[in-house]
Amino acid sequence: MLSLLGFATIGIFLVLIITKRLSVITALVLVPLVFGFLAGFNPKELGEMILAGIKQVAPTGILLMFAVLYFATMLDAGLFDPVITAIVRYVKGDPLKVIVGTAILTMIVHLDGDGTATFMIVMSAFLPIYKLLGINRLILPGVVALSVGPMHLVPWSGTSARAISTLKTDATQLFNPNIPAIIAGICWVLFVAYWFGLKERKRLGVSDLRYVHHENLTEEQRRFRRPKLFWINALLTVCLITTLMKGWVPAPALFIVAAVFALLINYPKLSDQQNVVRTHGNNIFMVSSMIFAAGVFSGILTGTKMIDAMAISVISLIPQQHAAWLPTLTAITSMPASLLFTPDAYYFGVVPILSQTATQFGIDPLEIGRAALLGQMTVGFPVSPLTASTFLLVGLAEVDLGDHQKFILKWAFGTTLVMTLAALLTGSIHL
Repeated sequence: MLSLLGFATIGIFLVLIITKRLSVITALVLVPLVFGFLAGFNPKELGEMILAGIKQVAPTGILLMFAVLYFATMLDAGLFDPVITAIVRYVKGDPLKVIVGTAILTMIVHLDGDGTATFMIVMSAFLPIYKLLGINRLILPGVVALSVGPMHLVPWSGTSARAISTLKTDATQLFNPNIPAIIAGICWVLFVAYWFGLKERKRLGVSDLRYVHHENLTEEQRRFRRPKLFWINALLTVCLITTLMKGWVPAPALFIVAAVFALLINYPKLSDQQNVVRTHGNNIFMVSSMIFAAGVFSGILTGTKMIDAMAISVISLIPQQHAAWLPTLTAITSMPASLLFTPDAYYFGVVPILSQTATQFGIDPLEIGRAALLGQMTVGFPVSPLTASTFLLVGLAEVDLGDHQKFILKWAFGTTLVMTLAALLTGSIHL
């Protein structure tokens, strides 16, 4: 019963947001609440589950609130202006070069394994160019989402760390065998970006882009530019990203302090600080509110044990004579599973069950971990409504989550299929 209610919760939620019957925030709260009552839980119990879910996402919510503020401040101060100018000079109004360049830059930036920083940096650099050239607004978040997928298998990403911890292994045993699959995924993403670029070049043509970034700024934007502080801002940002990658300071605390310093250094006047916060307040609210609403969603699904029941139901569907297919099935379903399970729920709840099942059938449990990483919250995290980074991406791109999912889901699933095929051919997983 709980399993059925869990799948119904996920299914109805996805239908409501894709068909735009409800806003994402409303659906994230109301749908699990209704099914929580149907499962027989009283308001007090559901309230405690909601509070537990909110507590779990609170650090991420705080992180993204101040990360948005930090990078918005840097954008206002002009830190990314030289990058934008250099890109415009190179692409020369060619949509194909812009889109492929987006994929390459995203992969390079995402070597740190942090989706939040990647989305902030790449979106800040490319969004003005996409708007100027009139490129389909769904392509930018779509290509960025695809490009971070294969790179998110790096051992220091949060997803890989969960898999390593669950299977009690080391990074080399999970990561190294998957390197051919990662390379295959990168090639697929570049092909898709090239395909999108050809279509946009055919639609828009190659324009004679005579774009001088500074000349296209509004008077207010010019007033907030701080070109004399470029190197100070660059040094601060490098220190921030380095500290983030090294894990010297908890990320939420790091961004709170960094955002305050960024505001103080660039805008010492209180009135200027207030203007910056007011200008970006709507974006900050939308991102943070969706995160806390997602906490309600995951809190109820976890607290009611619907997630556990769904996991057991999935396992029970596998016939014993087809047990050898378990790693392959895990890989193929890993990306869609990102729409159903949070990374914690999947890697700490589902993967142990799958790996234990594999062991009973004489299959190396590490194959389950490698298979899961081919999609679950790697390729899948930038399209999942269960991760805060997804809302950051679509918020920065100014697109609707449902539109983003409809546009890019099939291509993301294609990434997982290509990586699965490469993993099978190279022996990372076996049939």
